[in-house]
Amino acid sequence: MWLFFYGYDSTYFYKMKRSVGMLAVIIACSTCTAQIHVEKLIIKAKQKYLFGQSDIVVADTLIMEDSSSIVLNRLKKENYIHSKLTIIGNHCFIDGSGLNGKPGSAGLAGNSPIGPCKSGANATPGKDGIDGLSGVNLFLYLEKVVVKSPLLLQLGGGNGGNGGKGGEGGSGTSGTVHCKGGNGGVGGNAGKGGNGGNGGTLTIHYPSSLKELMEKKFTVKNSGGNFGKGGRGGYPGSAGLGPAGKIGRPGMPGTEGIDGQLGKNGTFSFVLH
Repeated sequence: MWLFFYGYDSTYFYKMKRSVGMLAVIIACSTCTAQIHVEKLIIKAKQKYLFGQSDIVVADTLIMEDSSSIVLNRLKKENYIHSKLTIIGNHCFIDGSGLNGKPGSAGLAGNSPIGPCKSGANATPGKDGIDGLSGVNLFLYLEKVVVKSPLLLQLGGGNGGNGGKGGEGGSGTSGTVHCKGGNGGVGGNAGKGGNGGNGGTLTIHYPSSLKELMEKKFTVKNSGGNFGKGGRGGYPGSAGLGPAGKIGRPGMPGTEGIDGQLGKNGTFSFVLH
């Protein structure tokens, strides 16, 4: 199925094709989500406009009033905004930043039994932190632009979640003259930290007359997300005490979790058409 941008003449499409070959892929893609096309899109002051399930918004006129924002579709790797006339008020922003990964859950403590001369149970390990999601890759196609204060484009990667700590080993019970004290349980290994998401890329297509405006009035934040810290290894279970020679052995501690990796910074580029 072909998607057509209604309201744009053939000359406009020729310019788009000449400036970026990827647009042809967008139009020809049979799996793309249906685009949103409006004659005039006005986002009121302090309000948010959500892409929803779409990843393409086409507007003859796009107006962002003061402190308004656009929230991109994070479920799609790439989002597109096409506007012939764009008017941006003060303190506006577009948010396509990746979501932070959730921390891993802690391991369960080993059971400490009841009764003499019994060893504590080993603990369970902590879960790994979830990776942060990458920021959205955003493509802007602009013709005429009026900007009051710099537009902030947030496309940074999400932070990785911290690894869960290992559970504490169960304690051994006391020994008697007839049996040795129980051994302590082994502490659970810690979960590793999640990786930071990569920053999204920004590509802005605009006429040469807007070059100075683009460089001064668009602020991009698309750094990679921070890594999640590895969890703490579980404490060892205590040895059961007893008469001389009847003392159990303490458990071993769990291993420490390793840190995740930083996400890669995104890039941005200006393309004249």
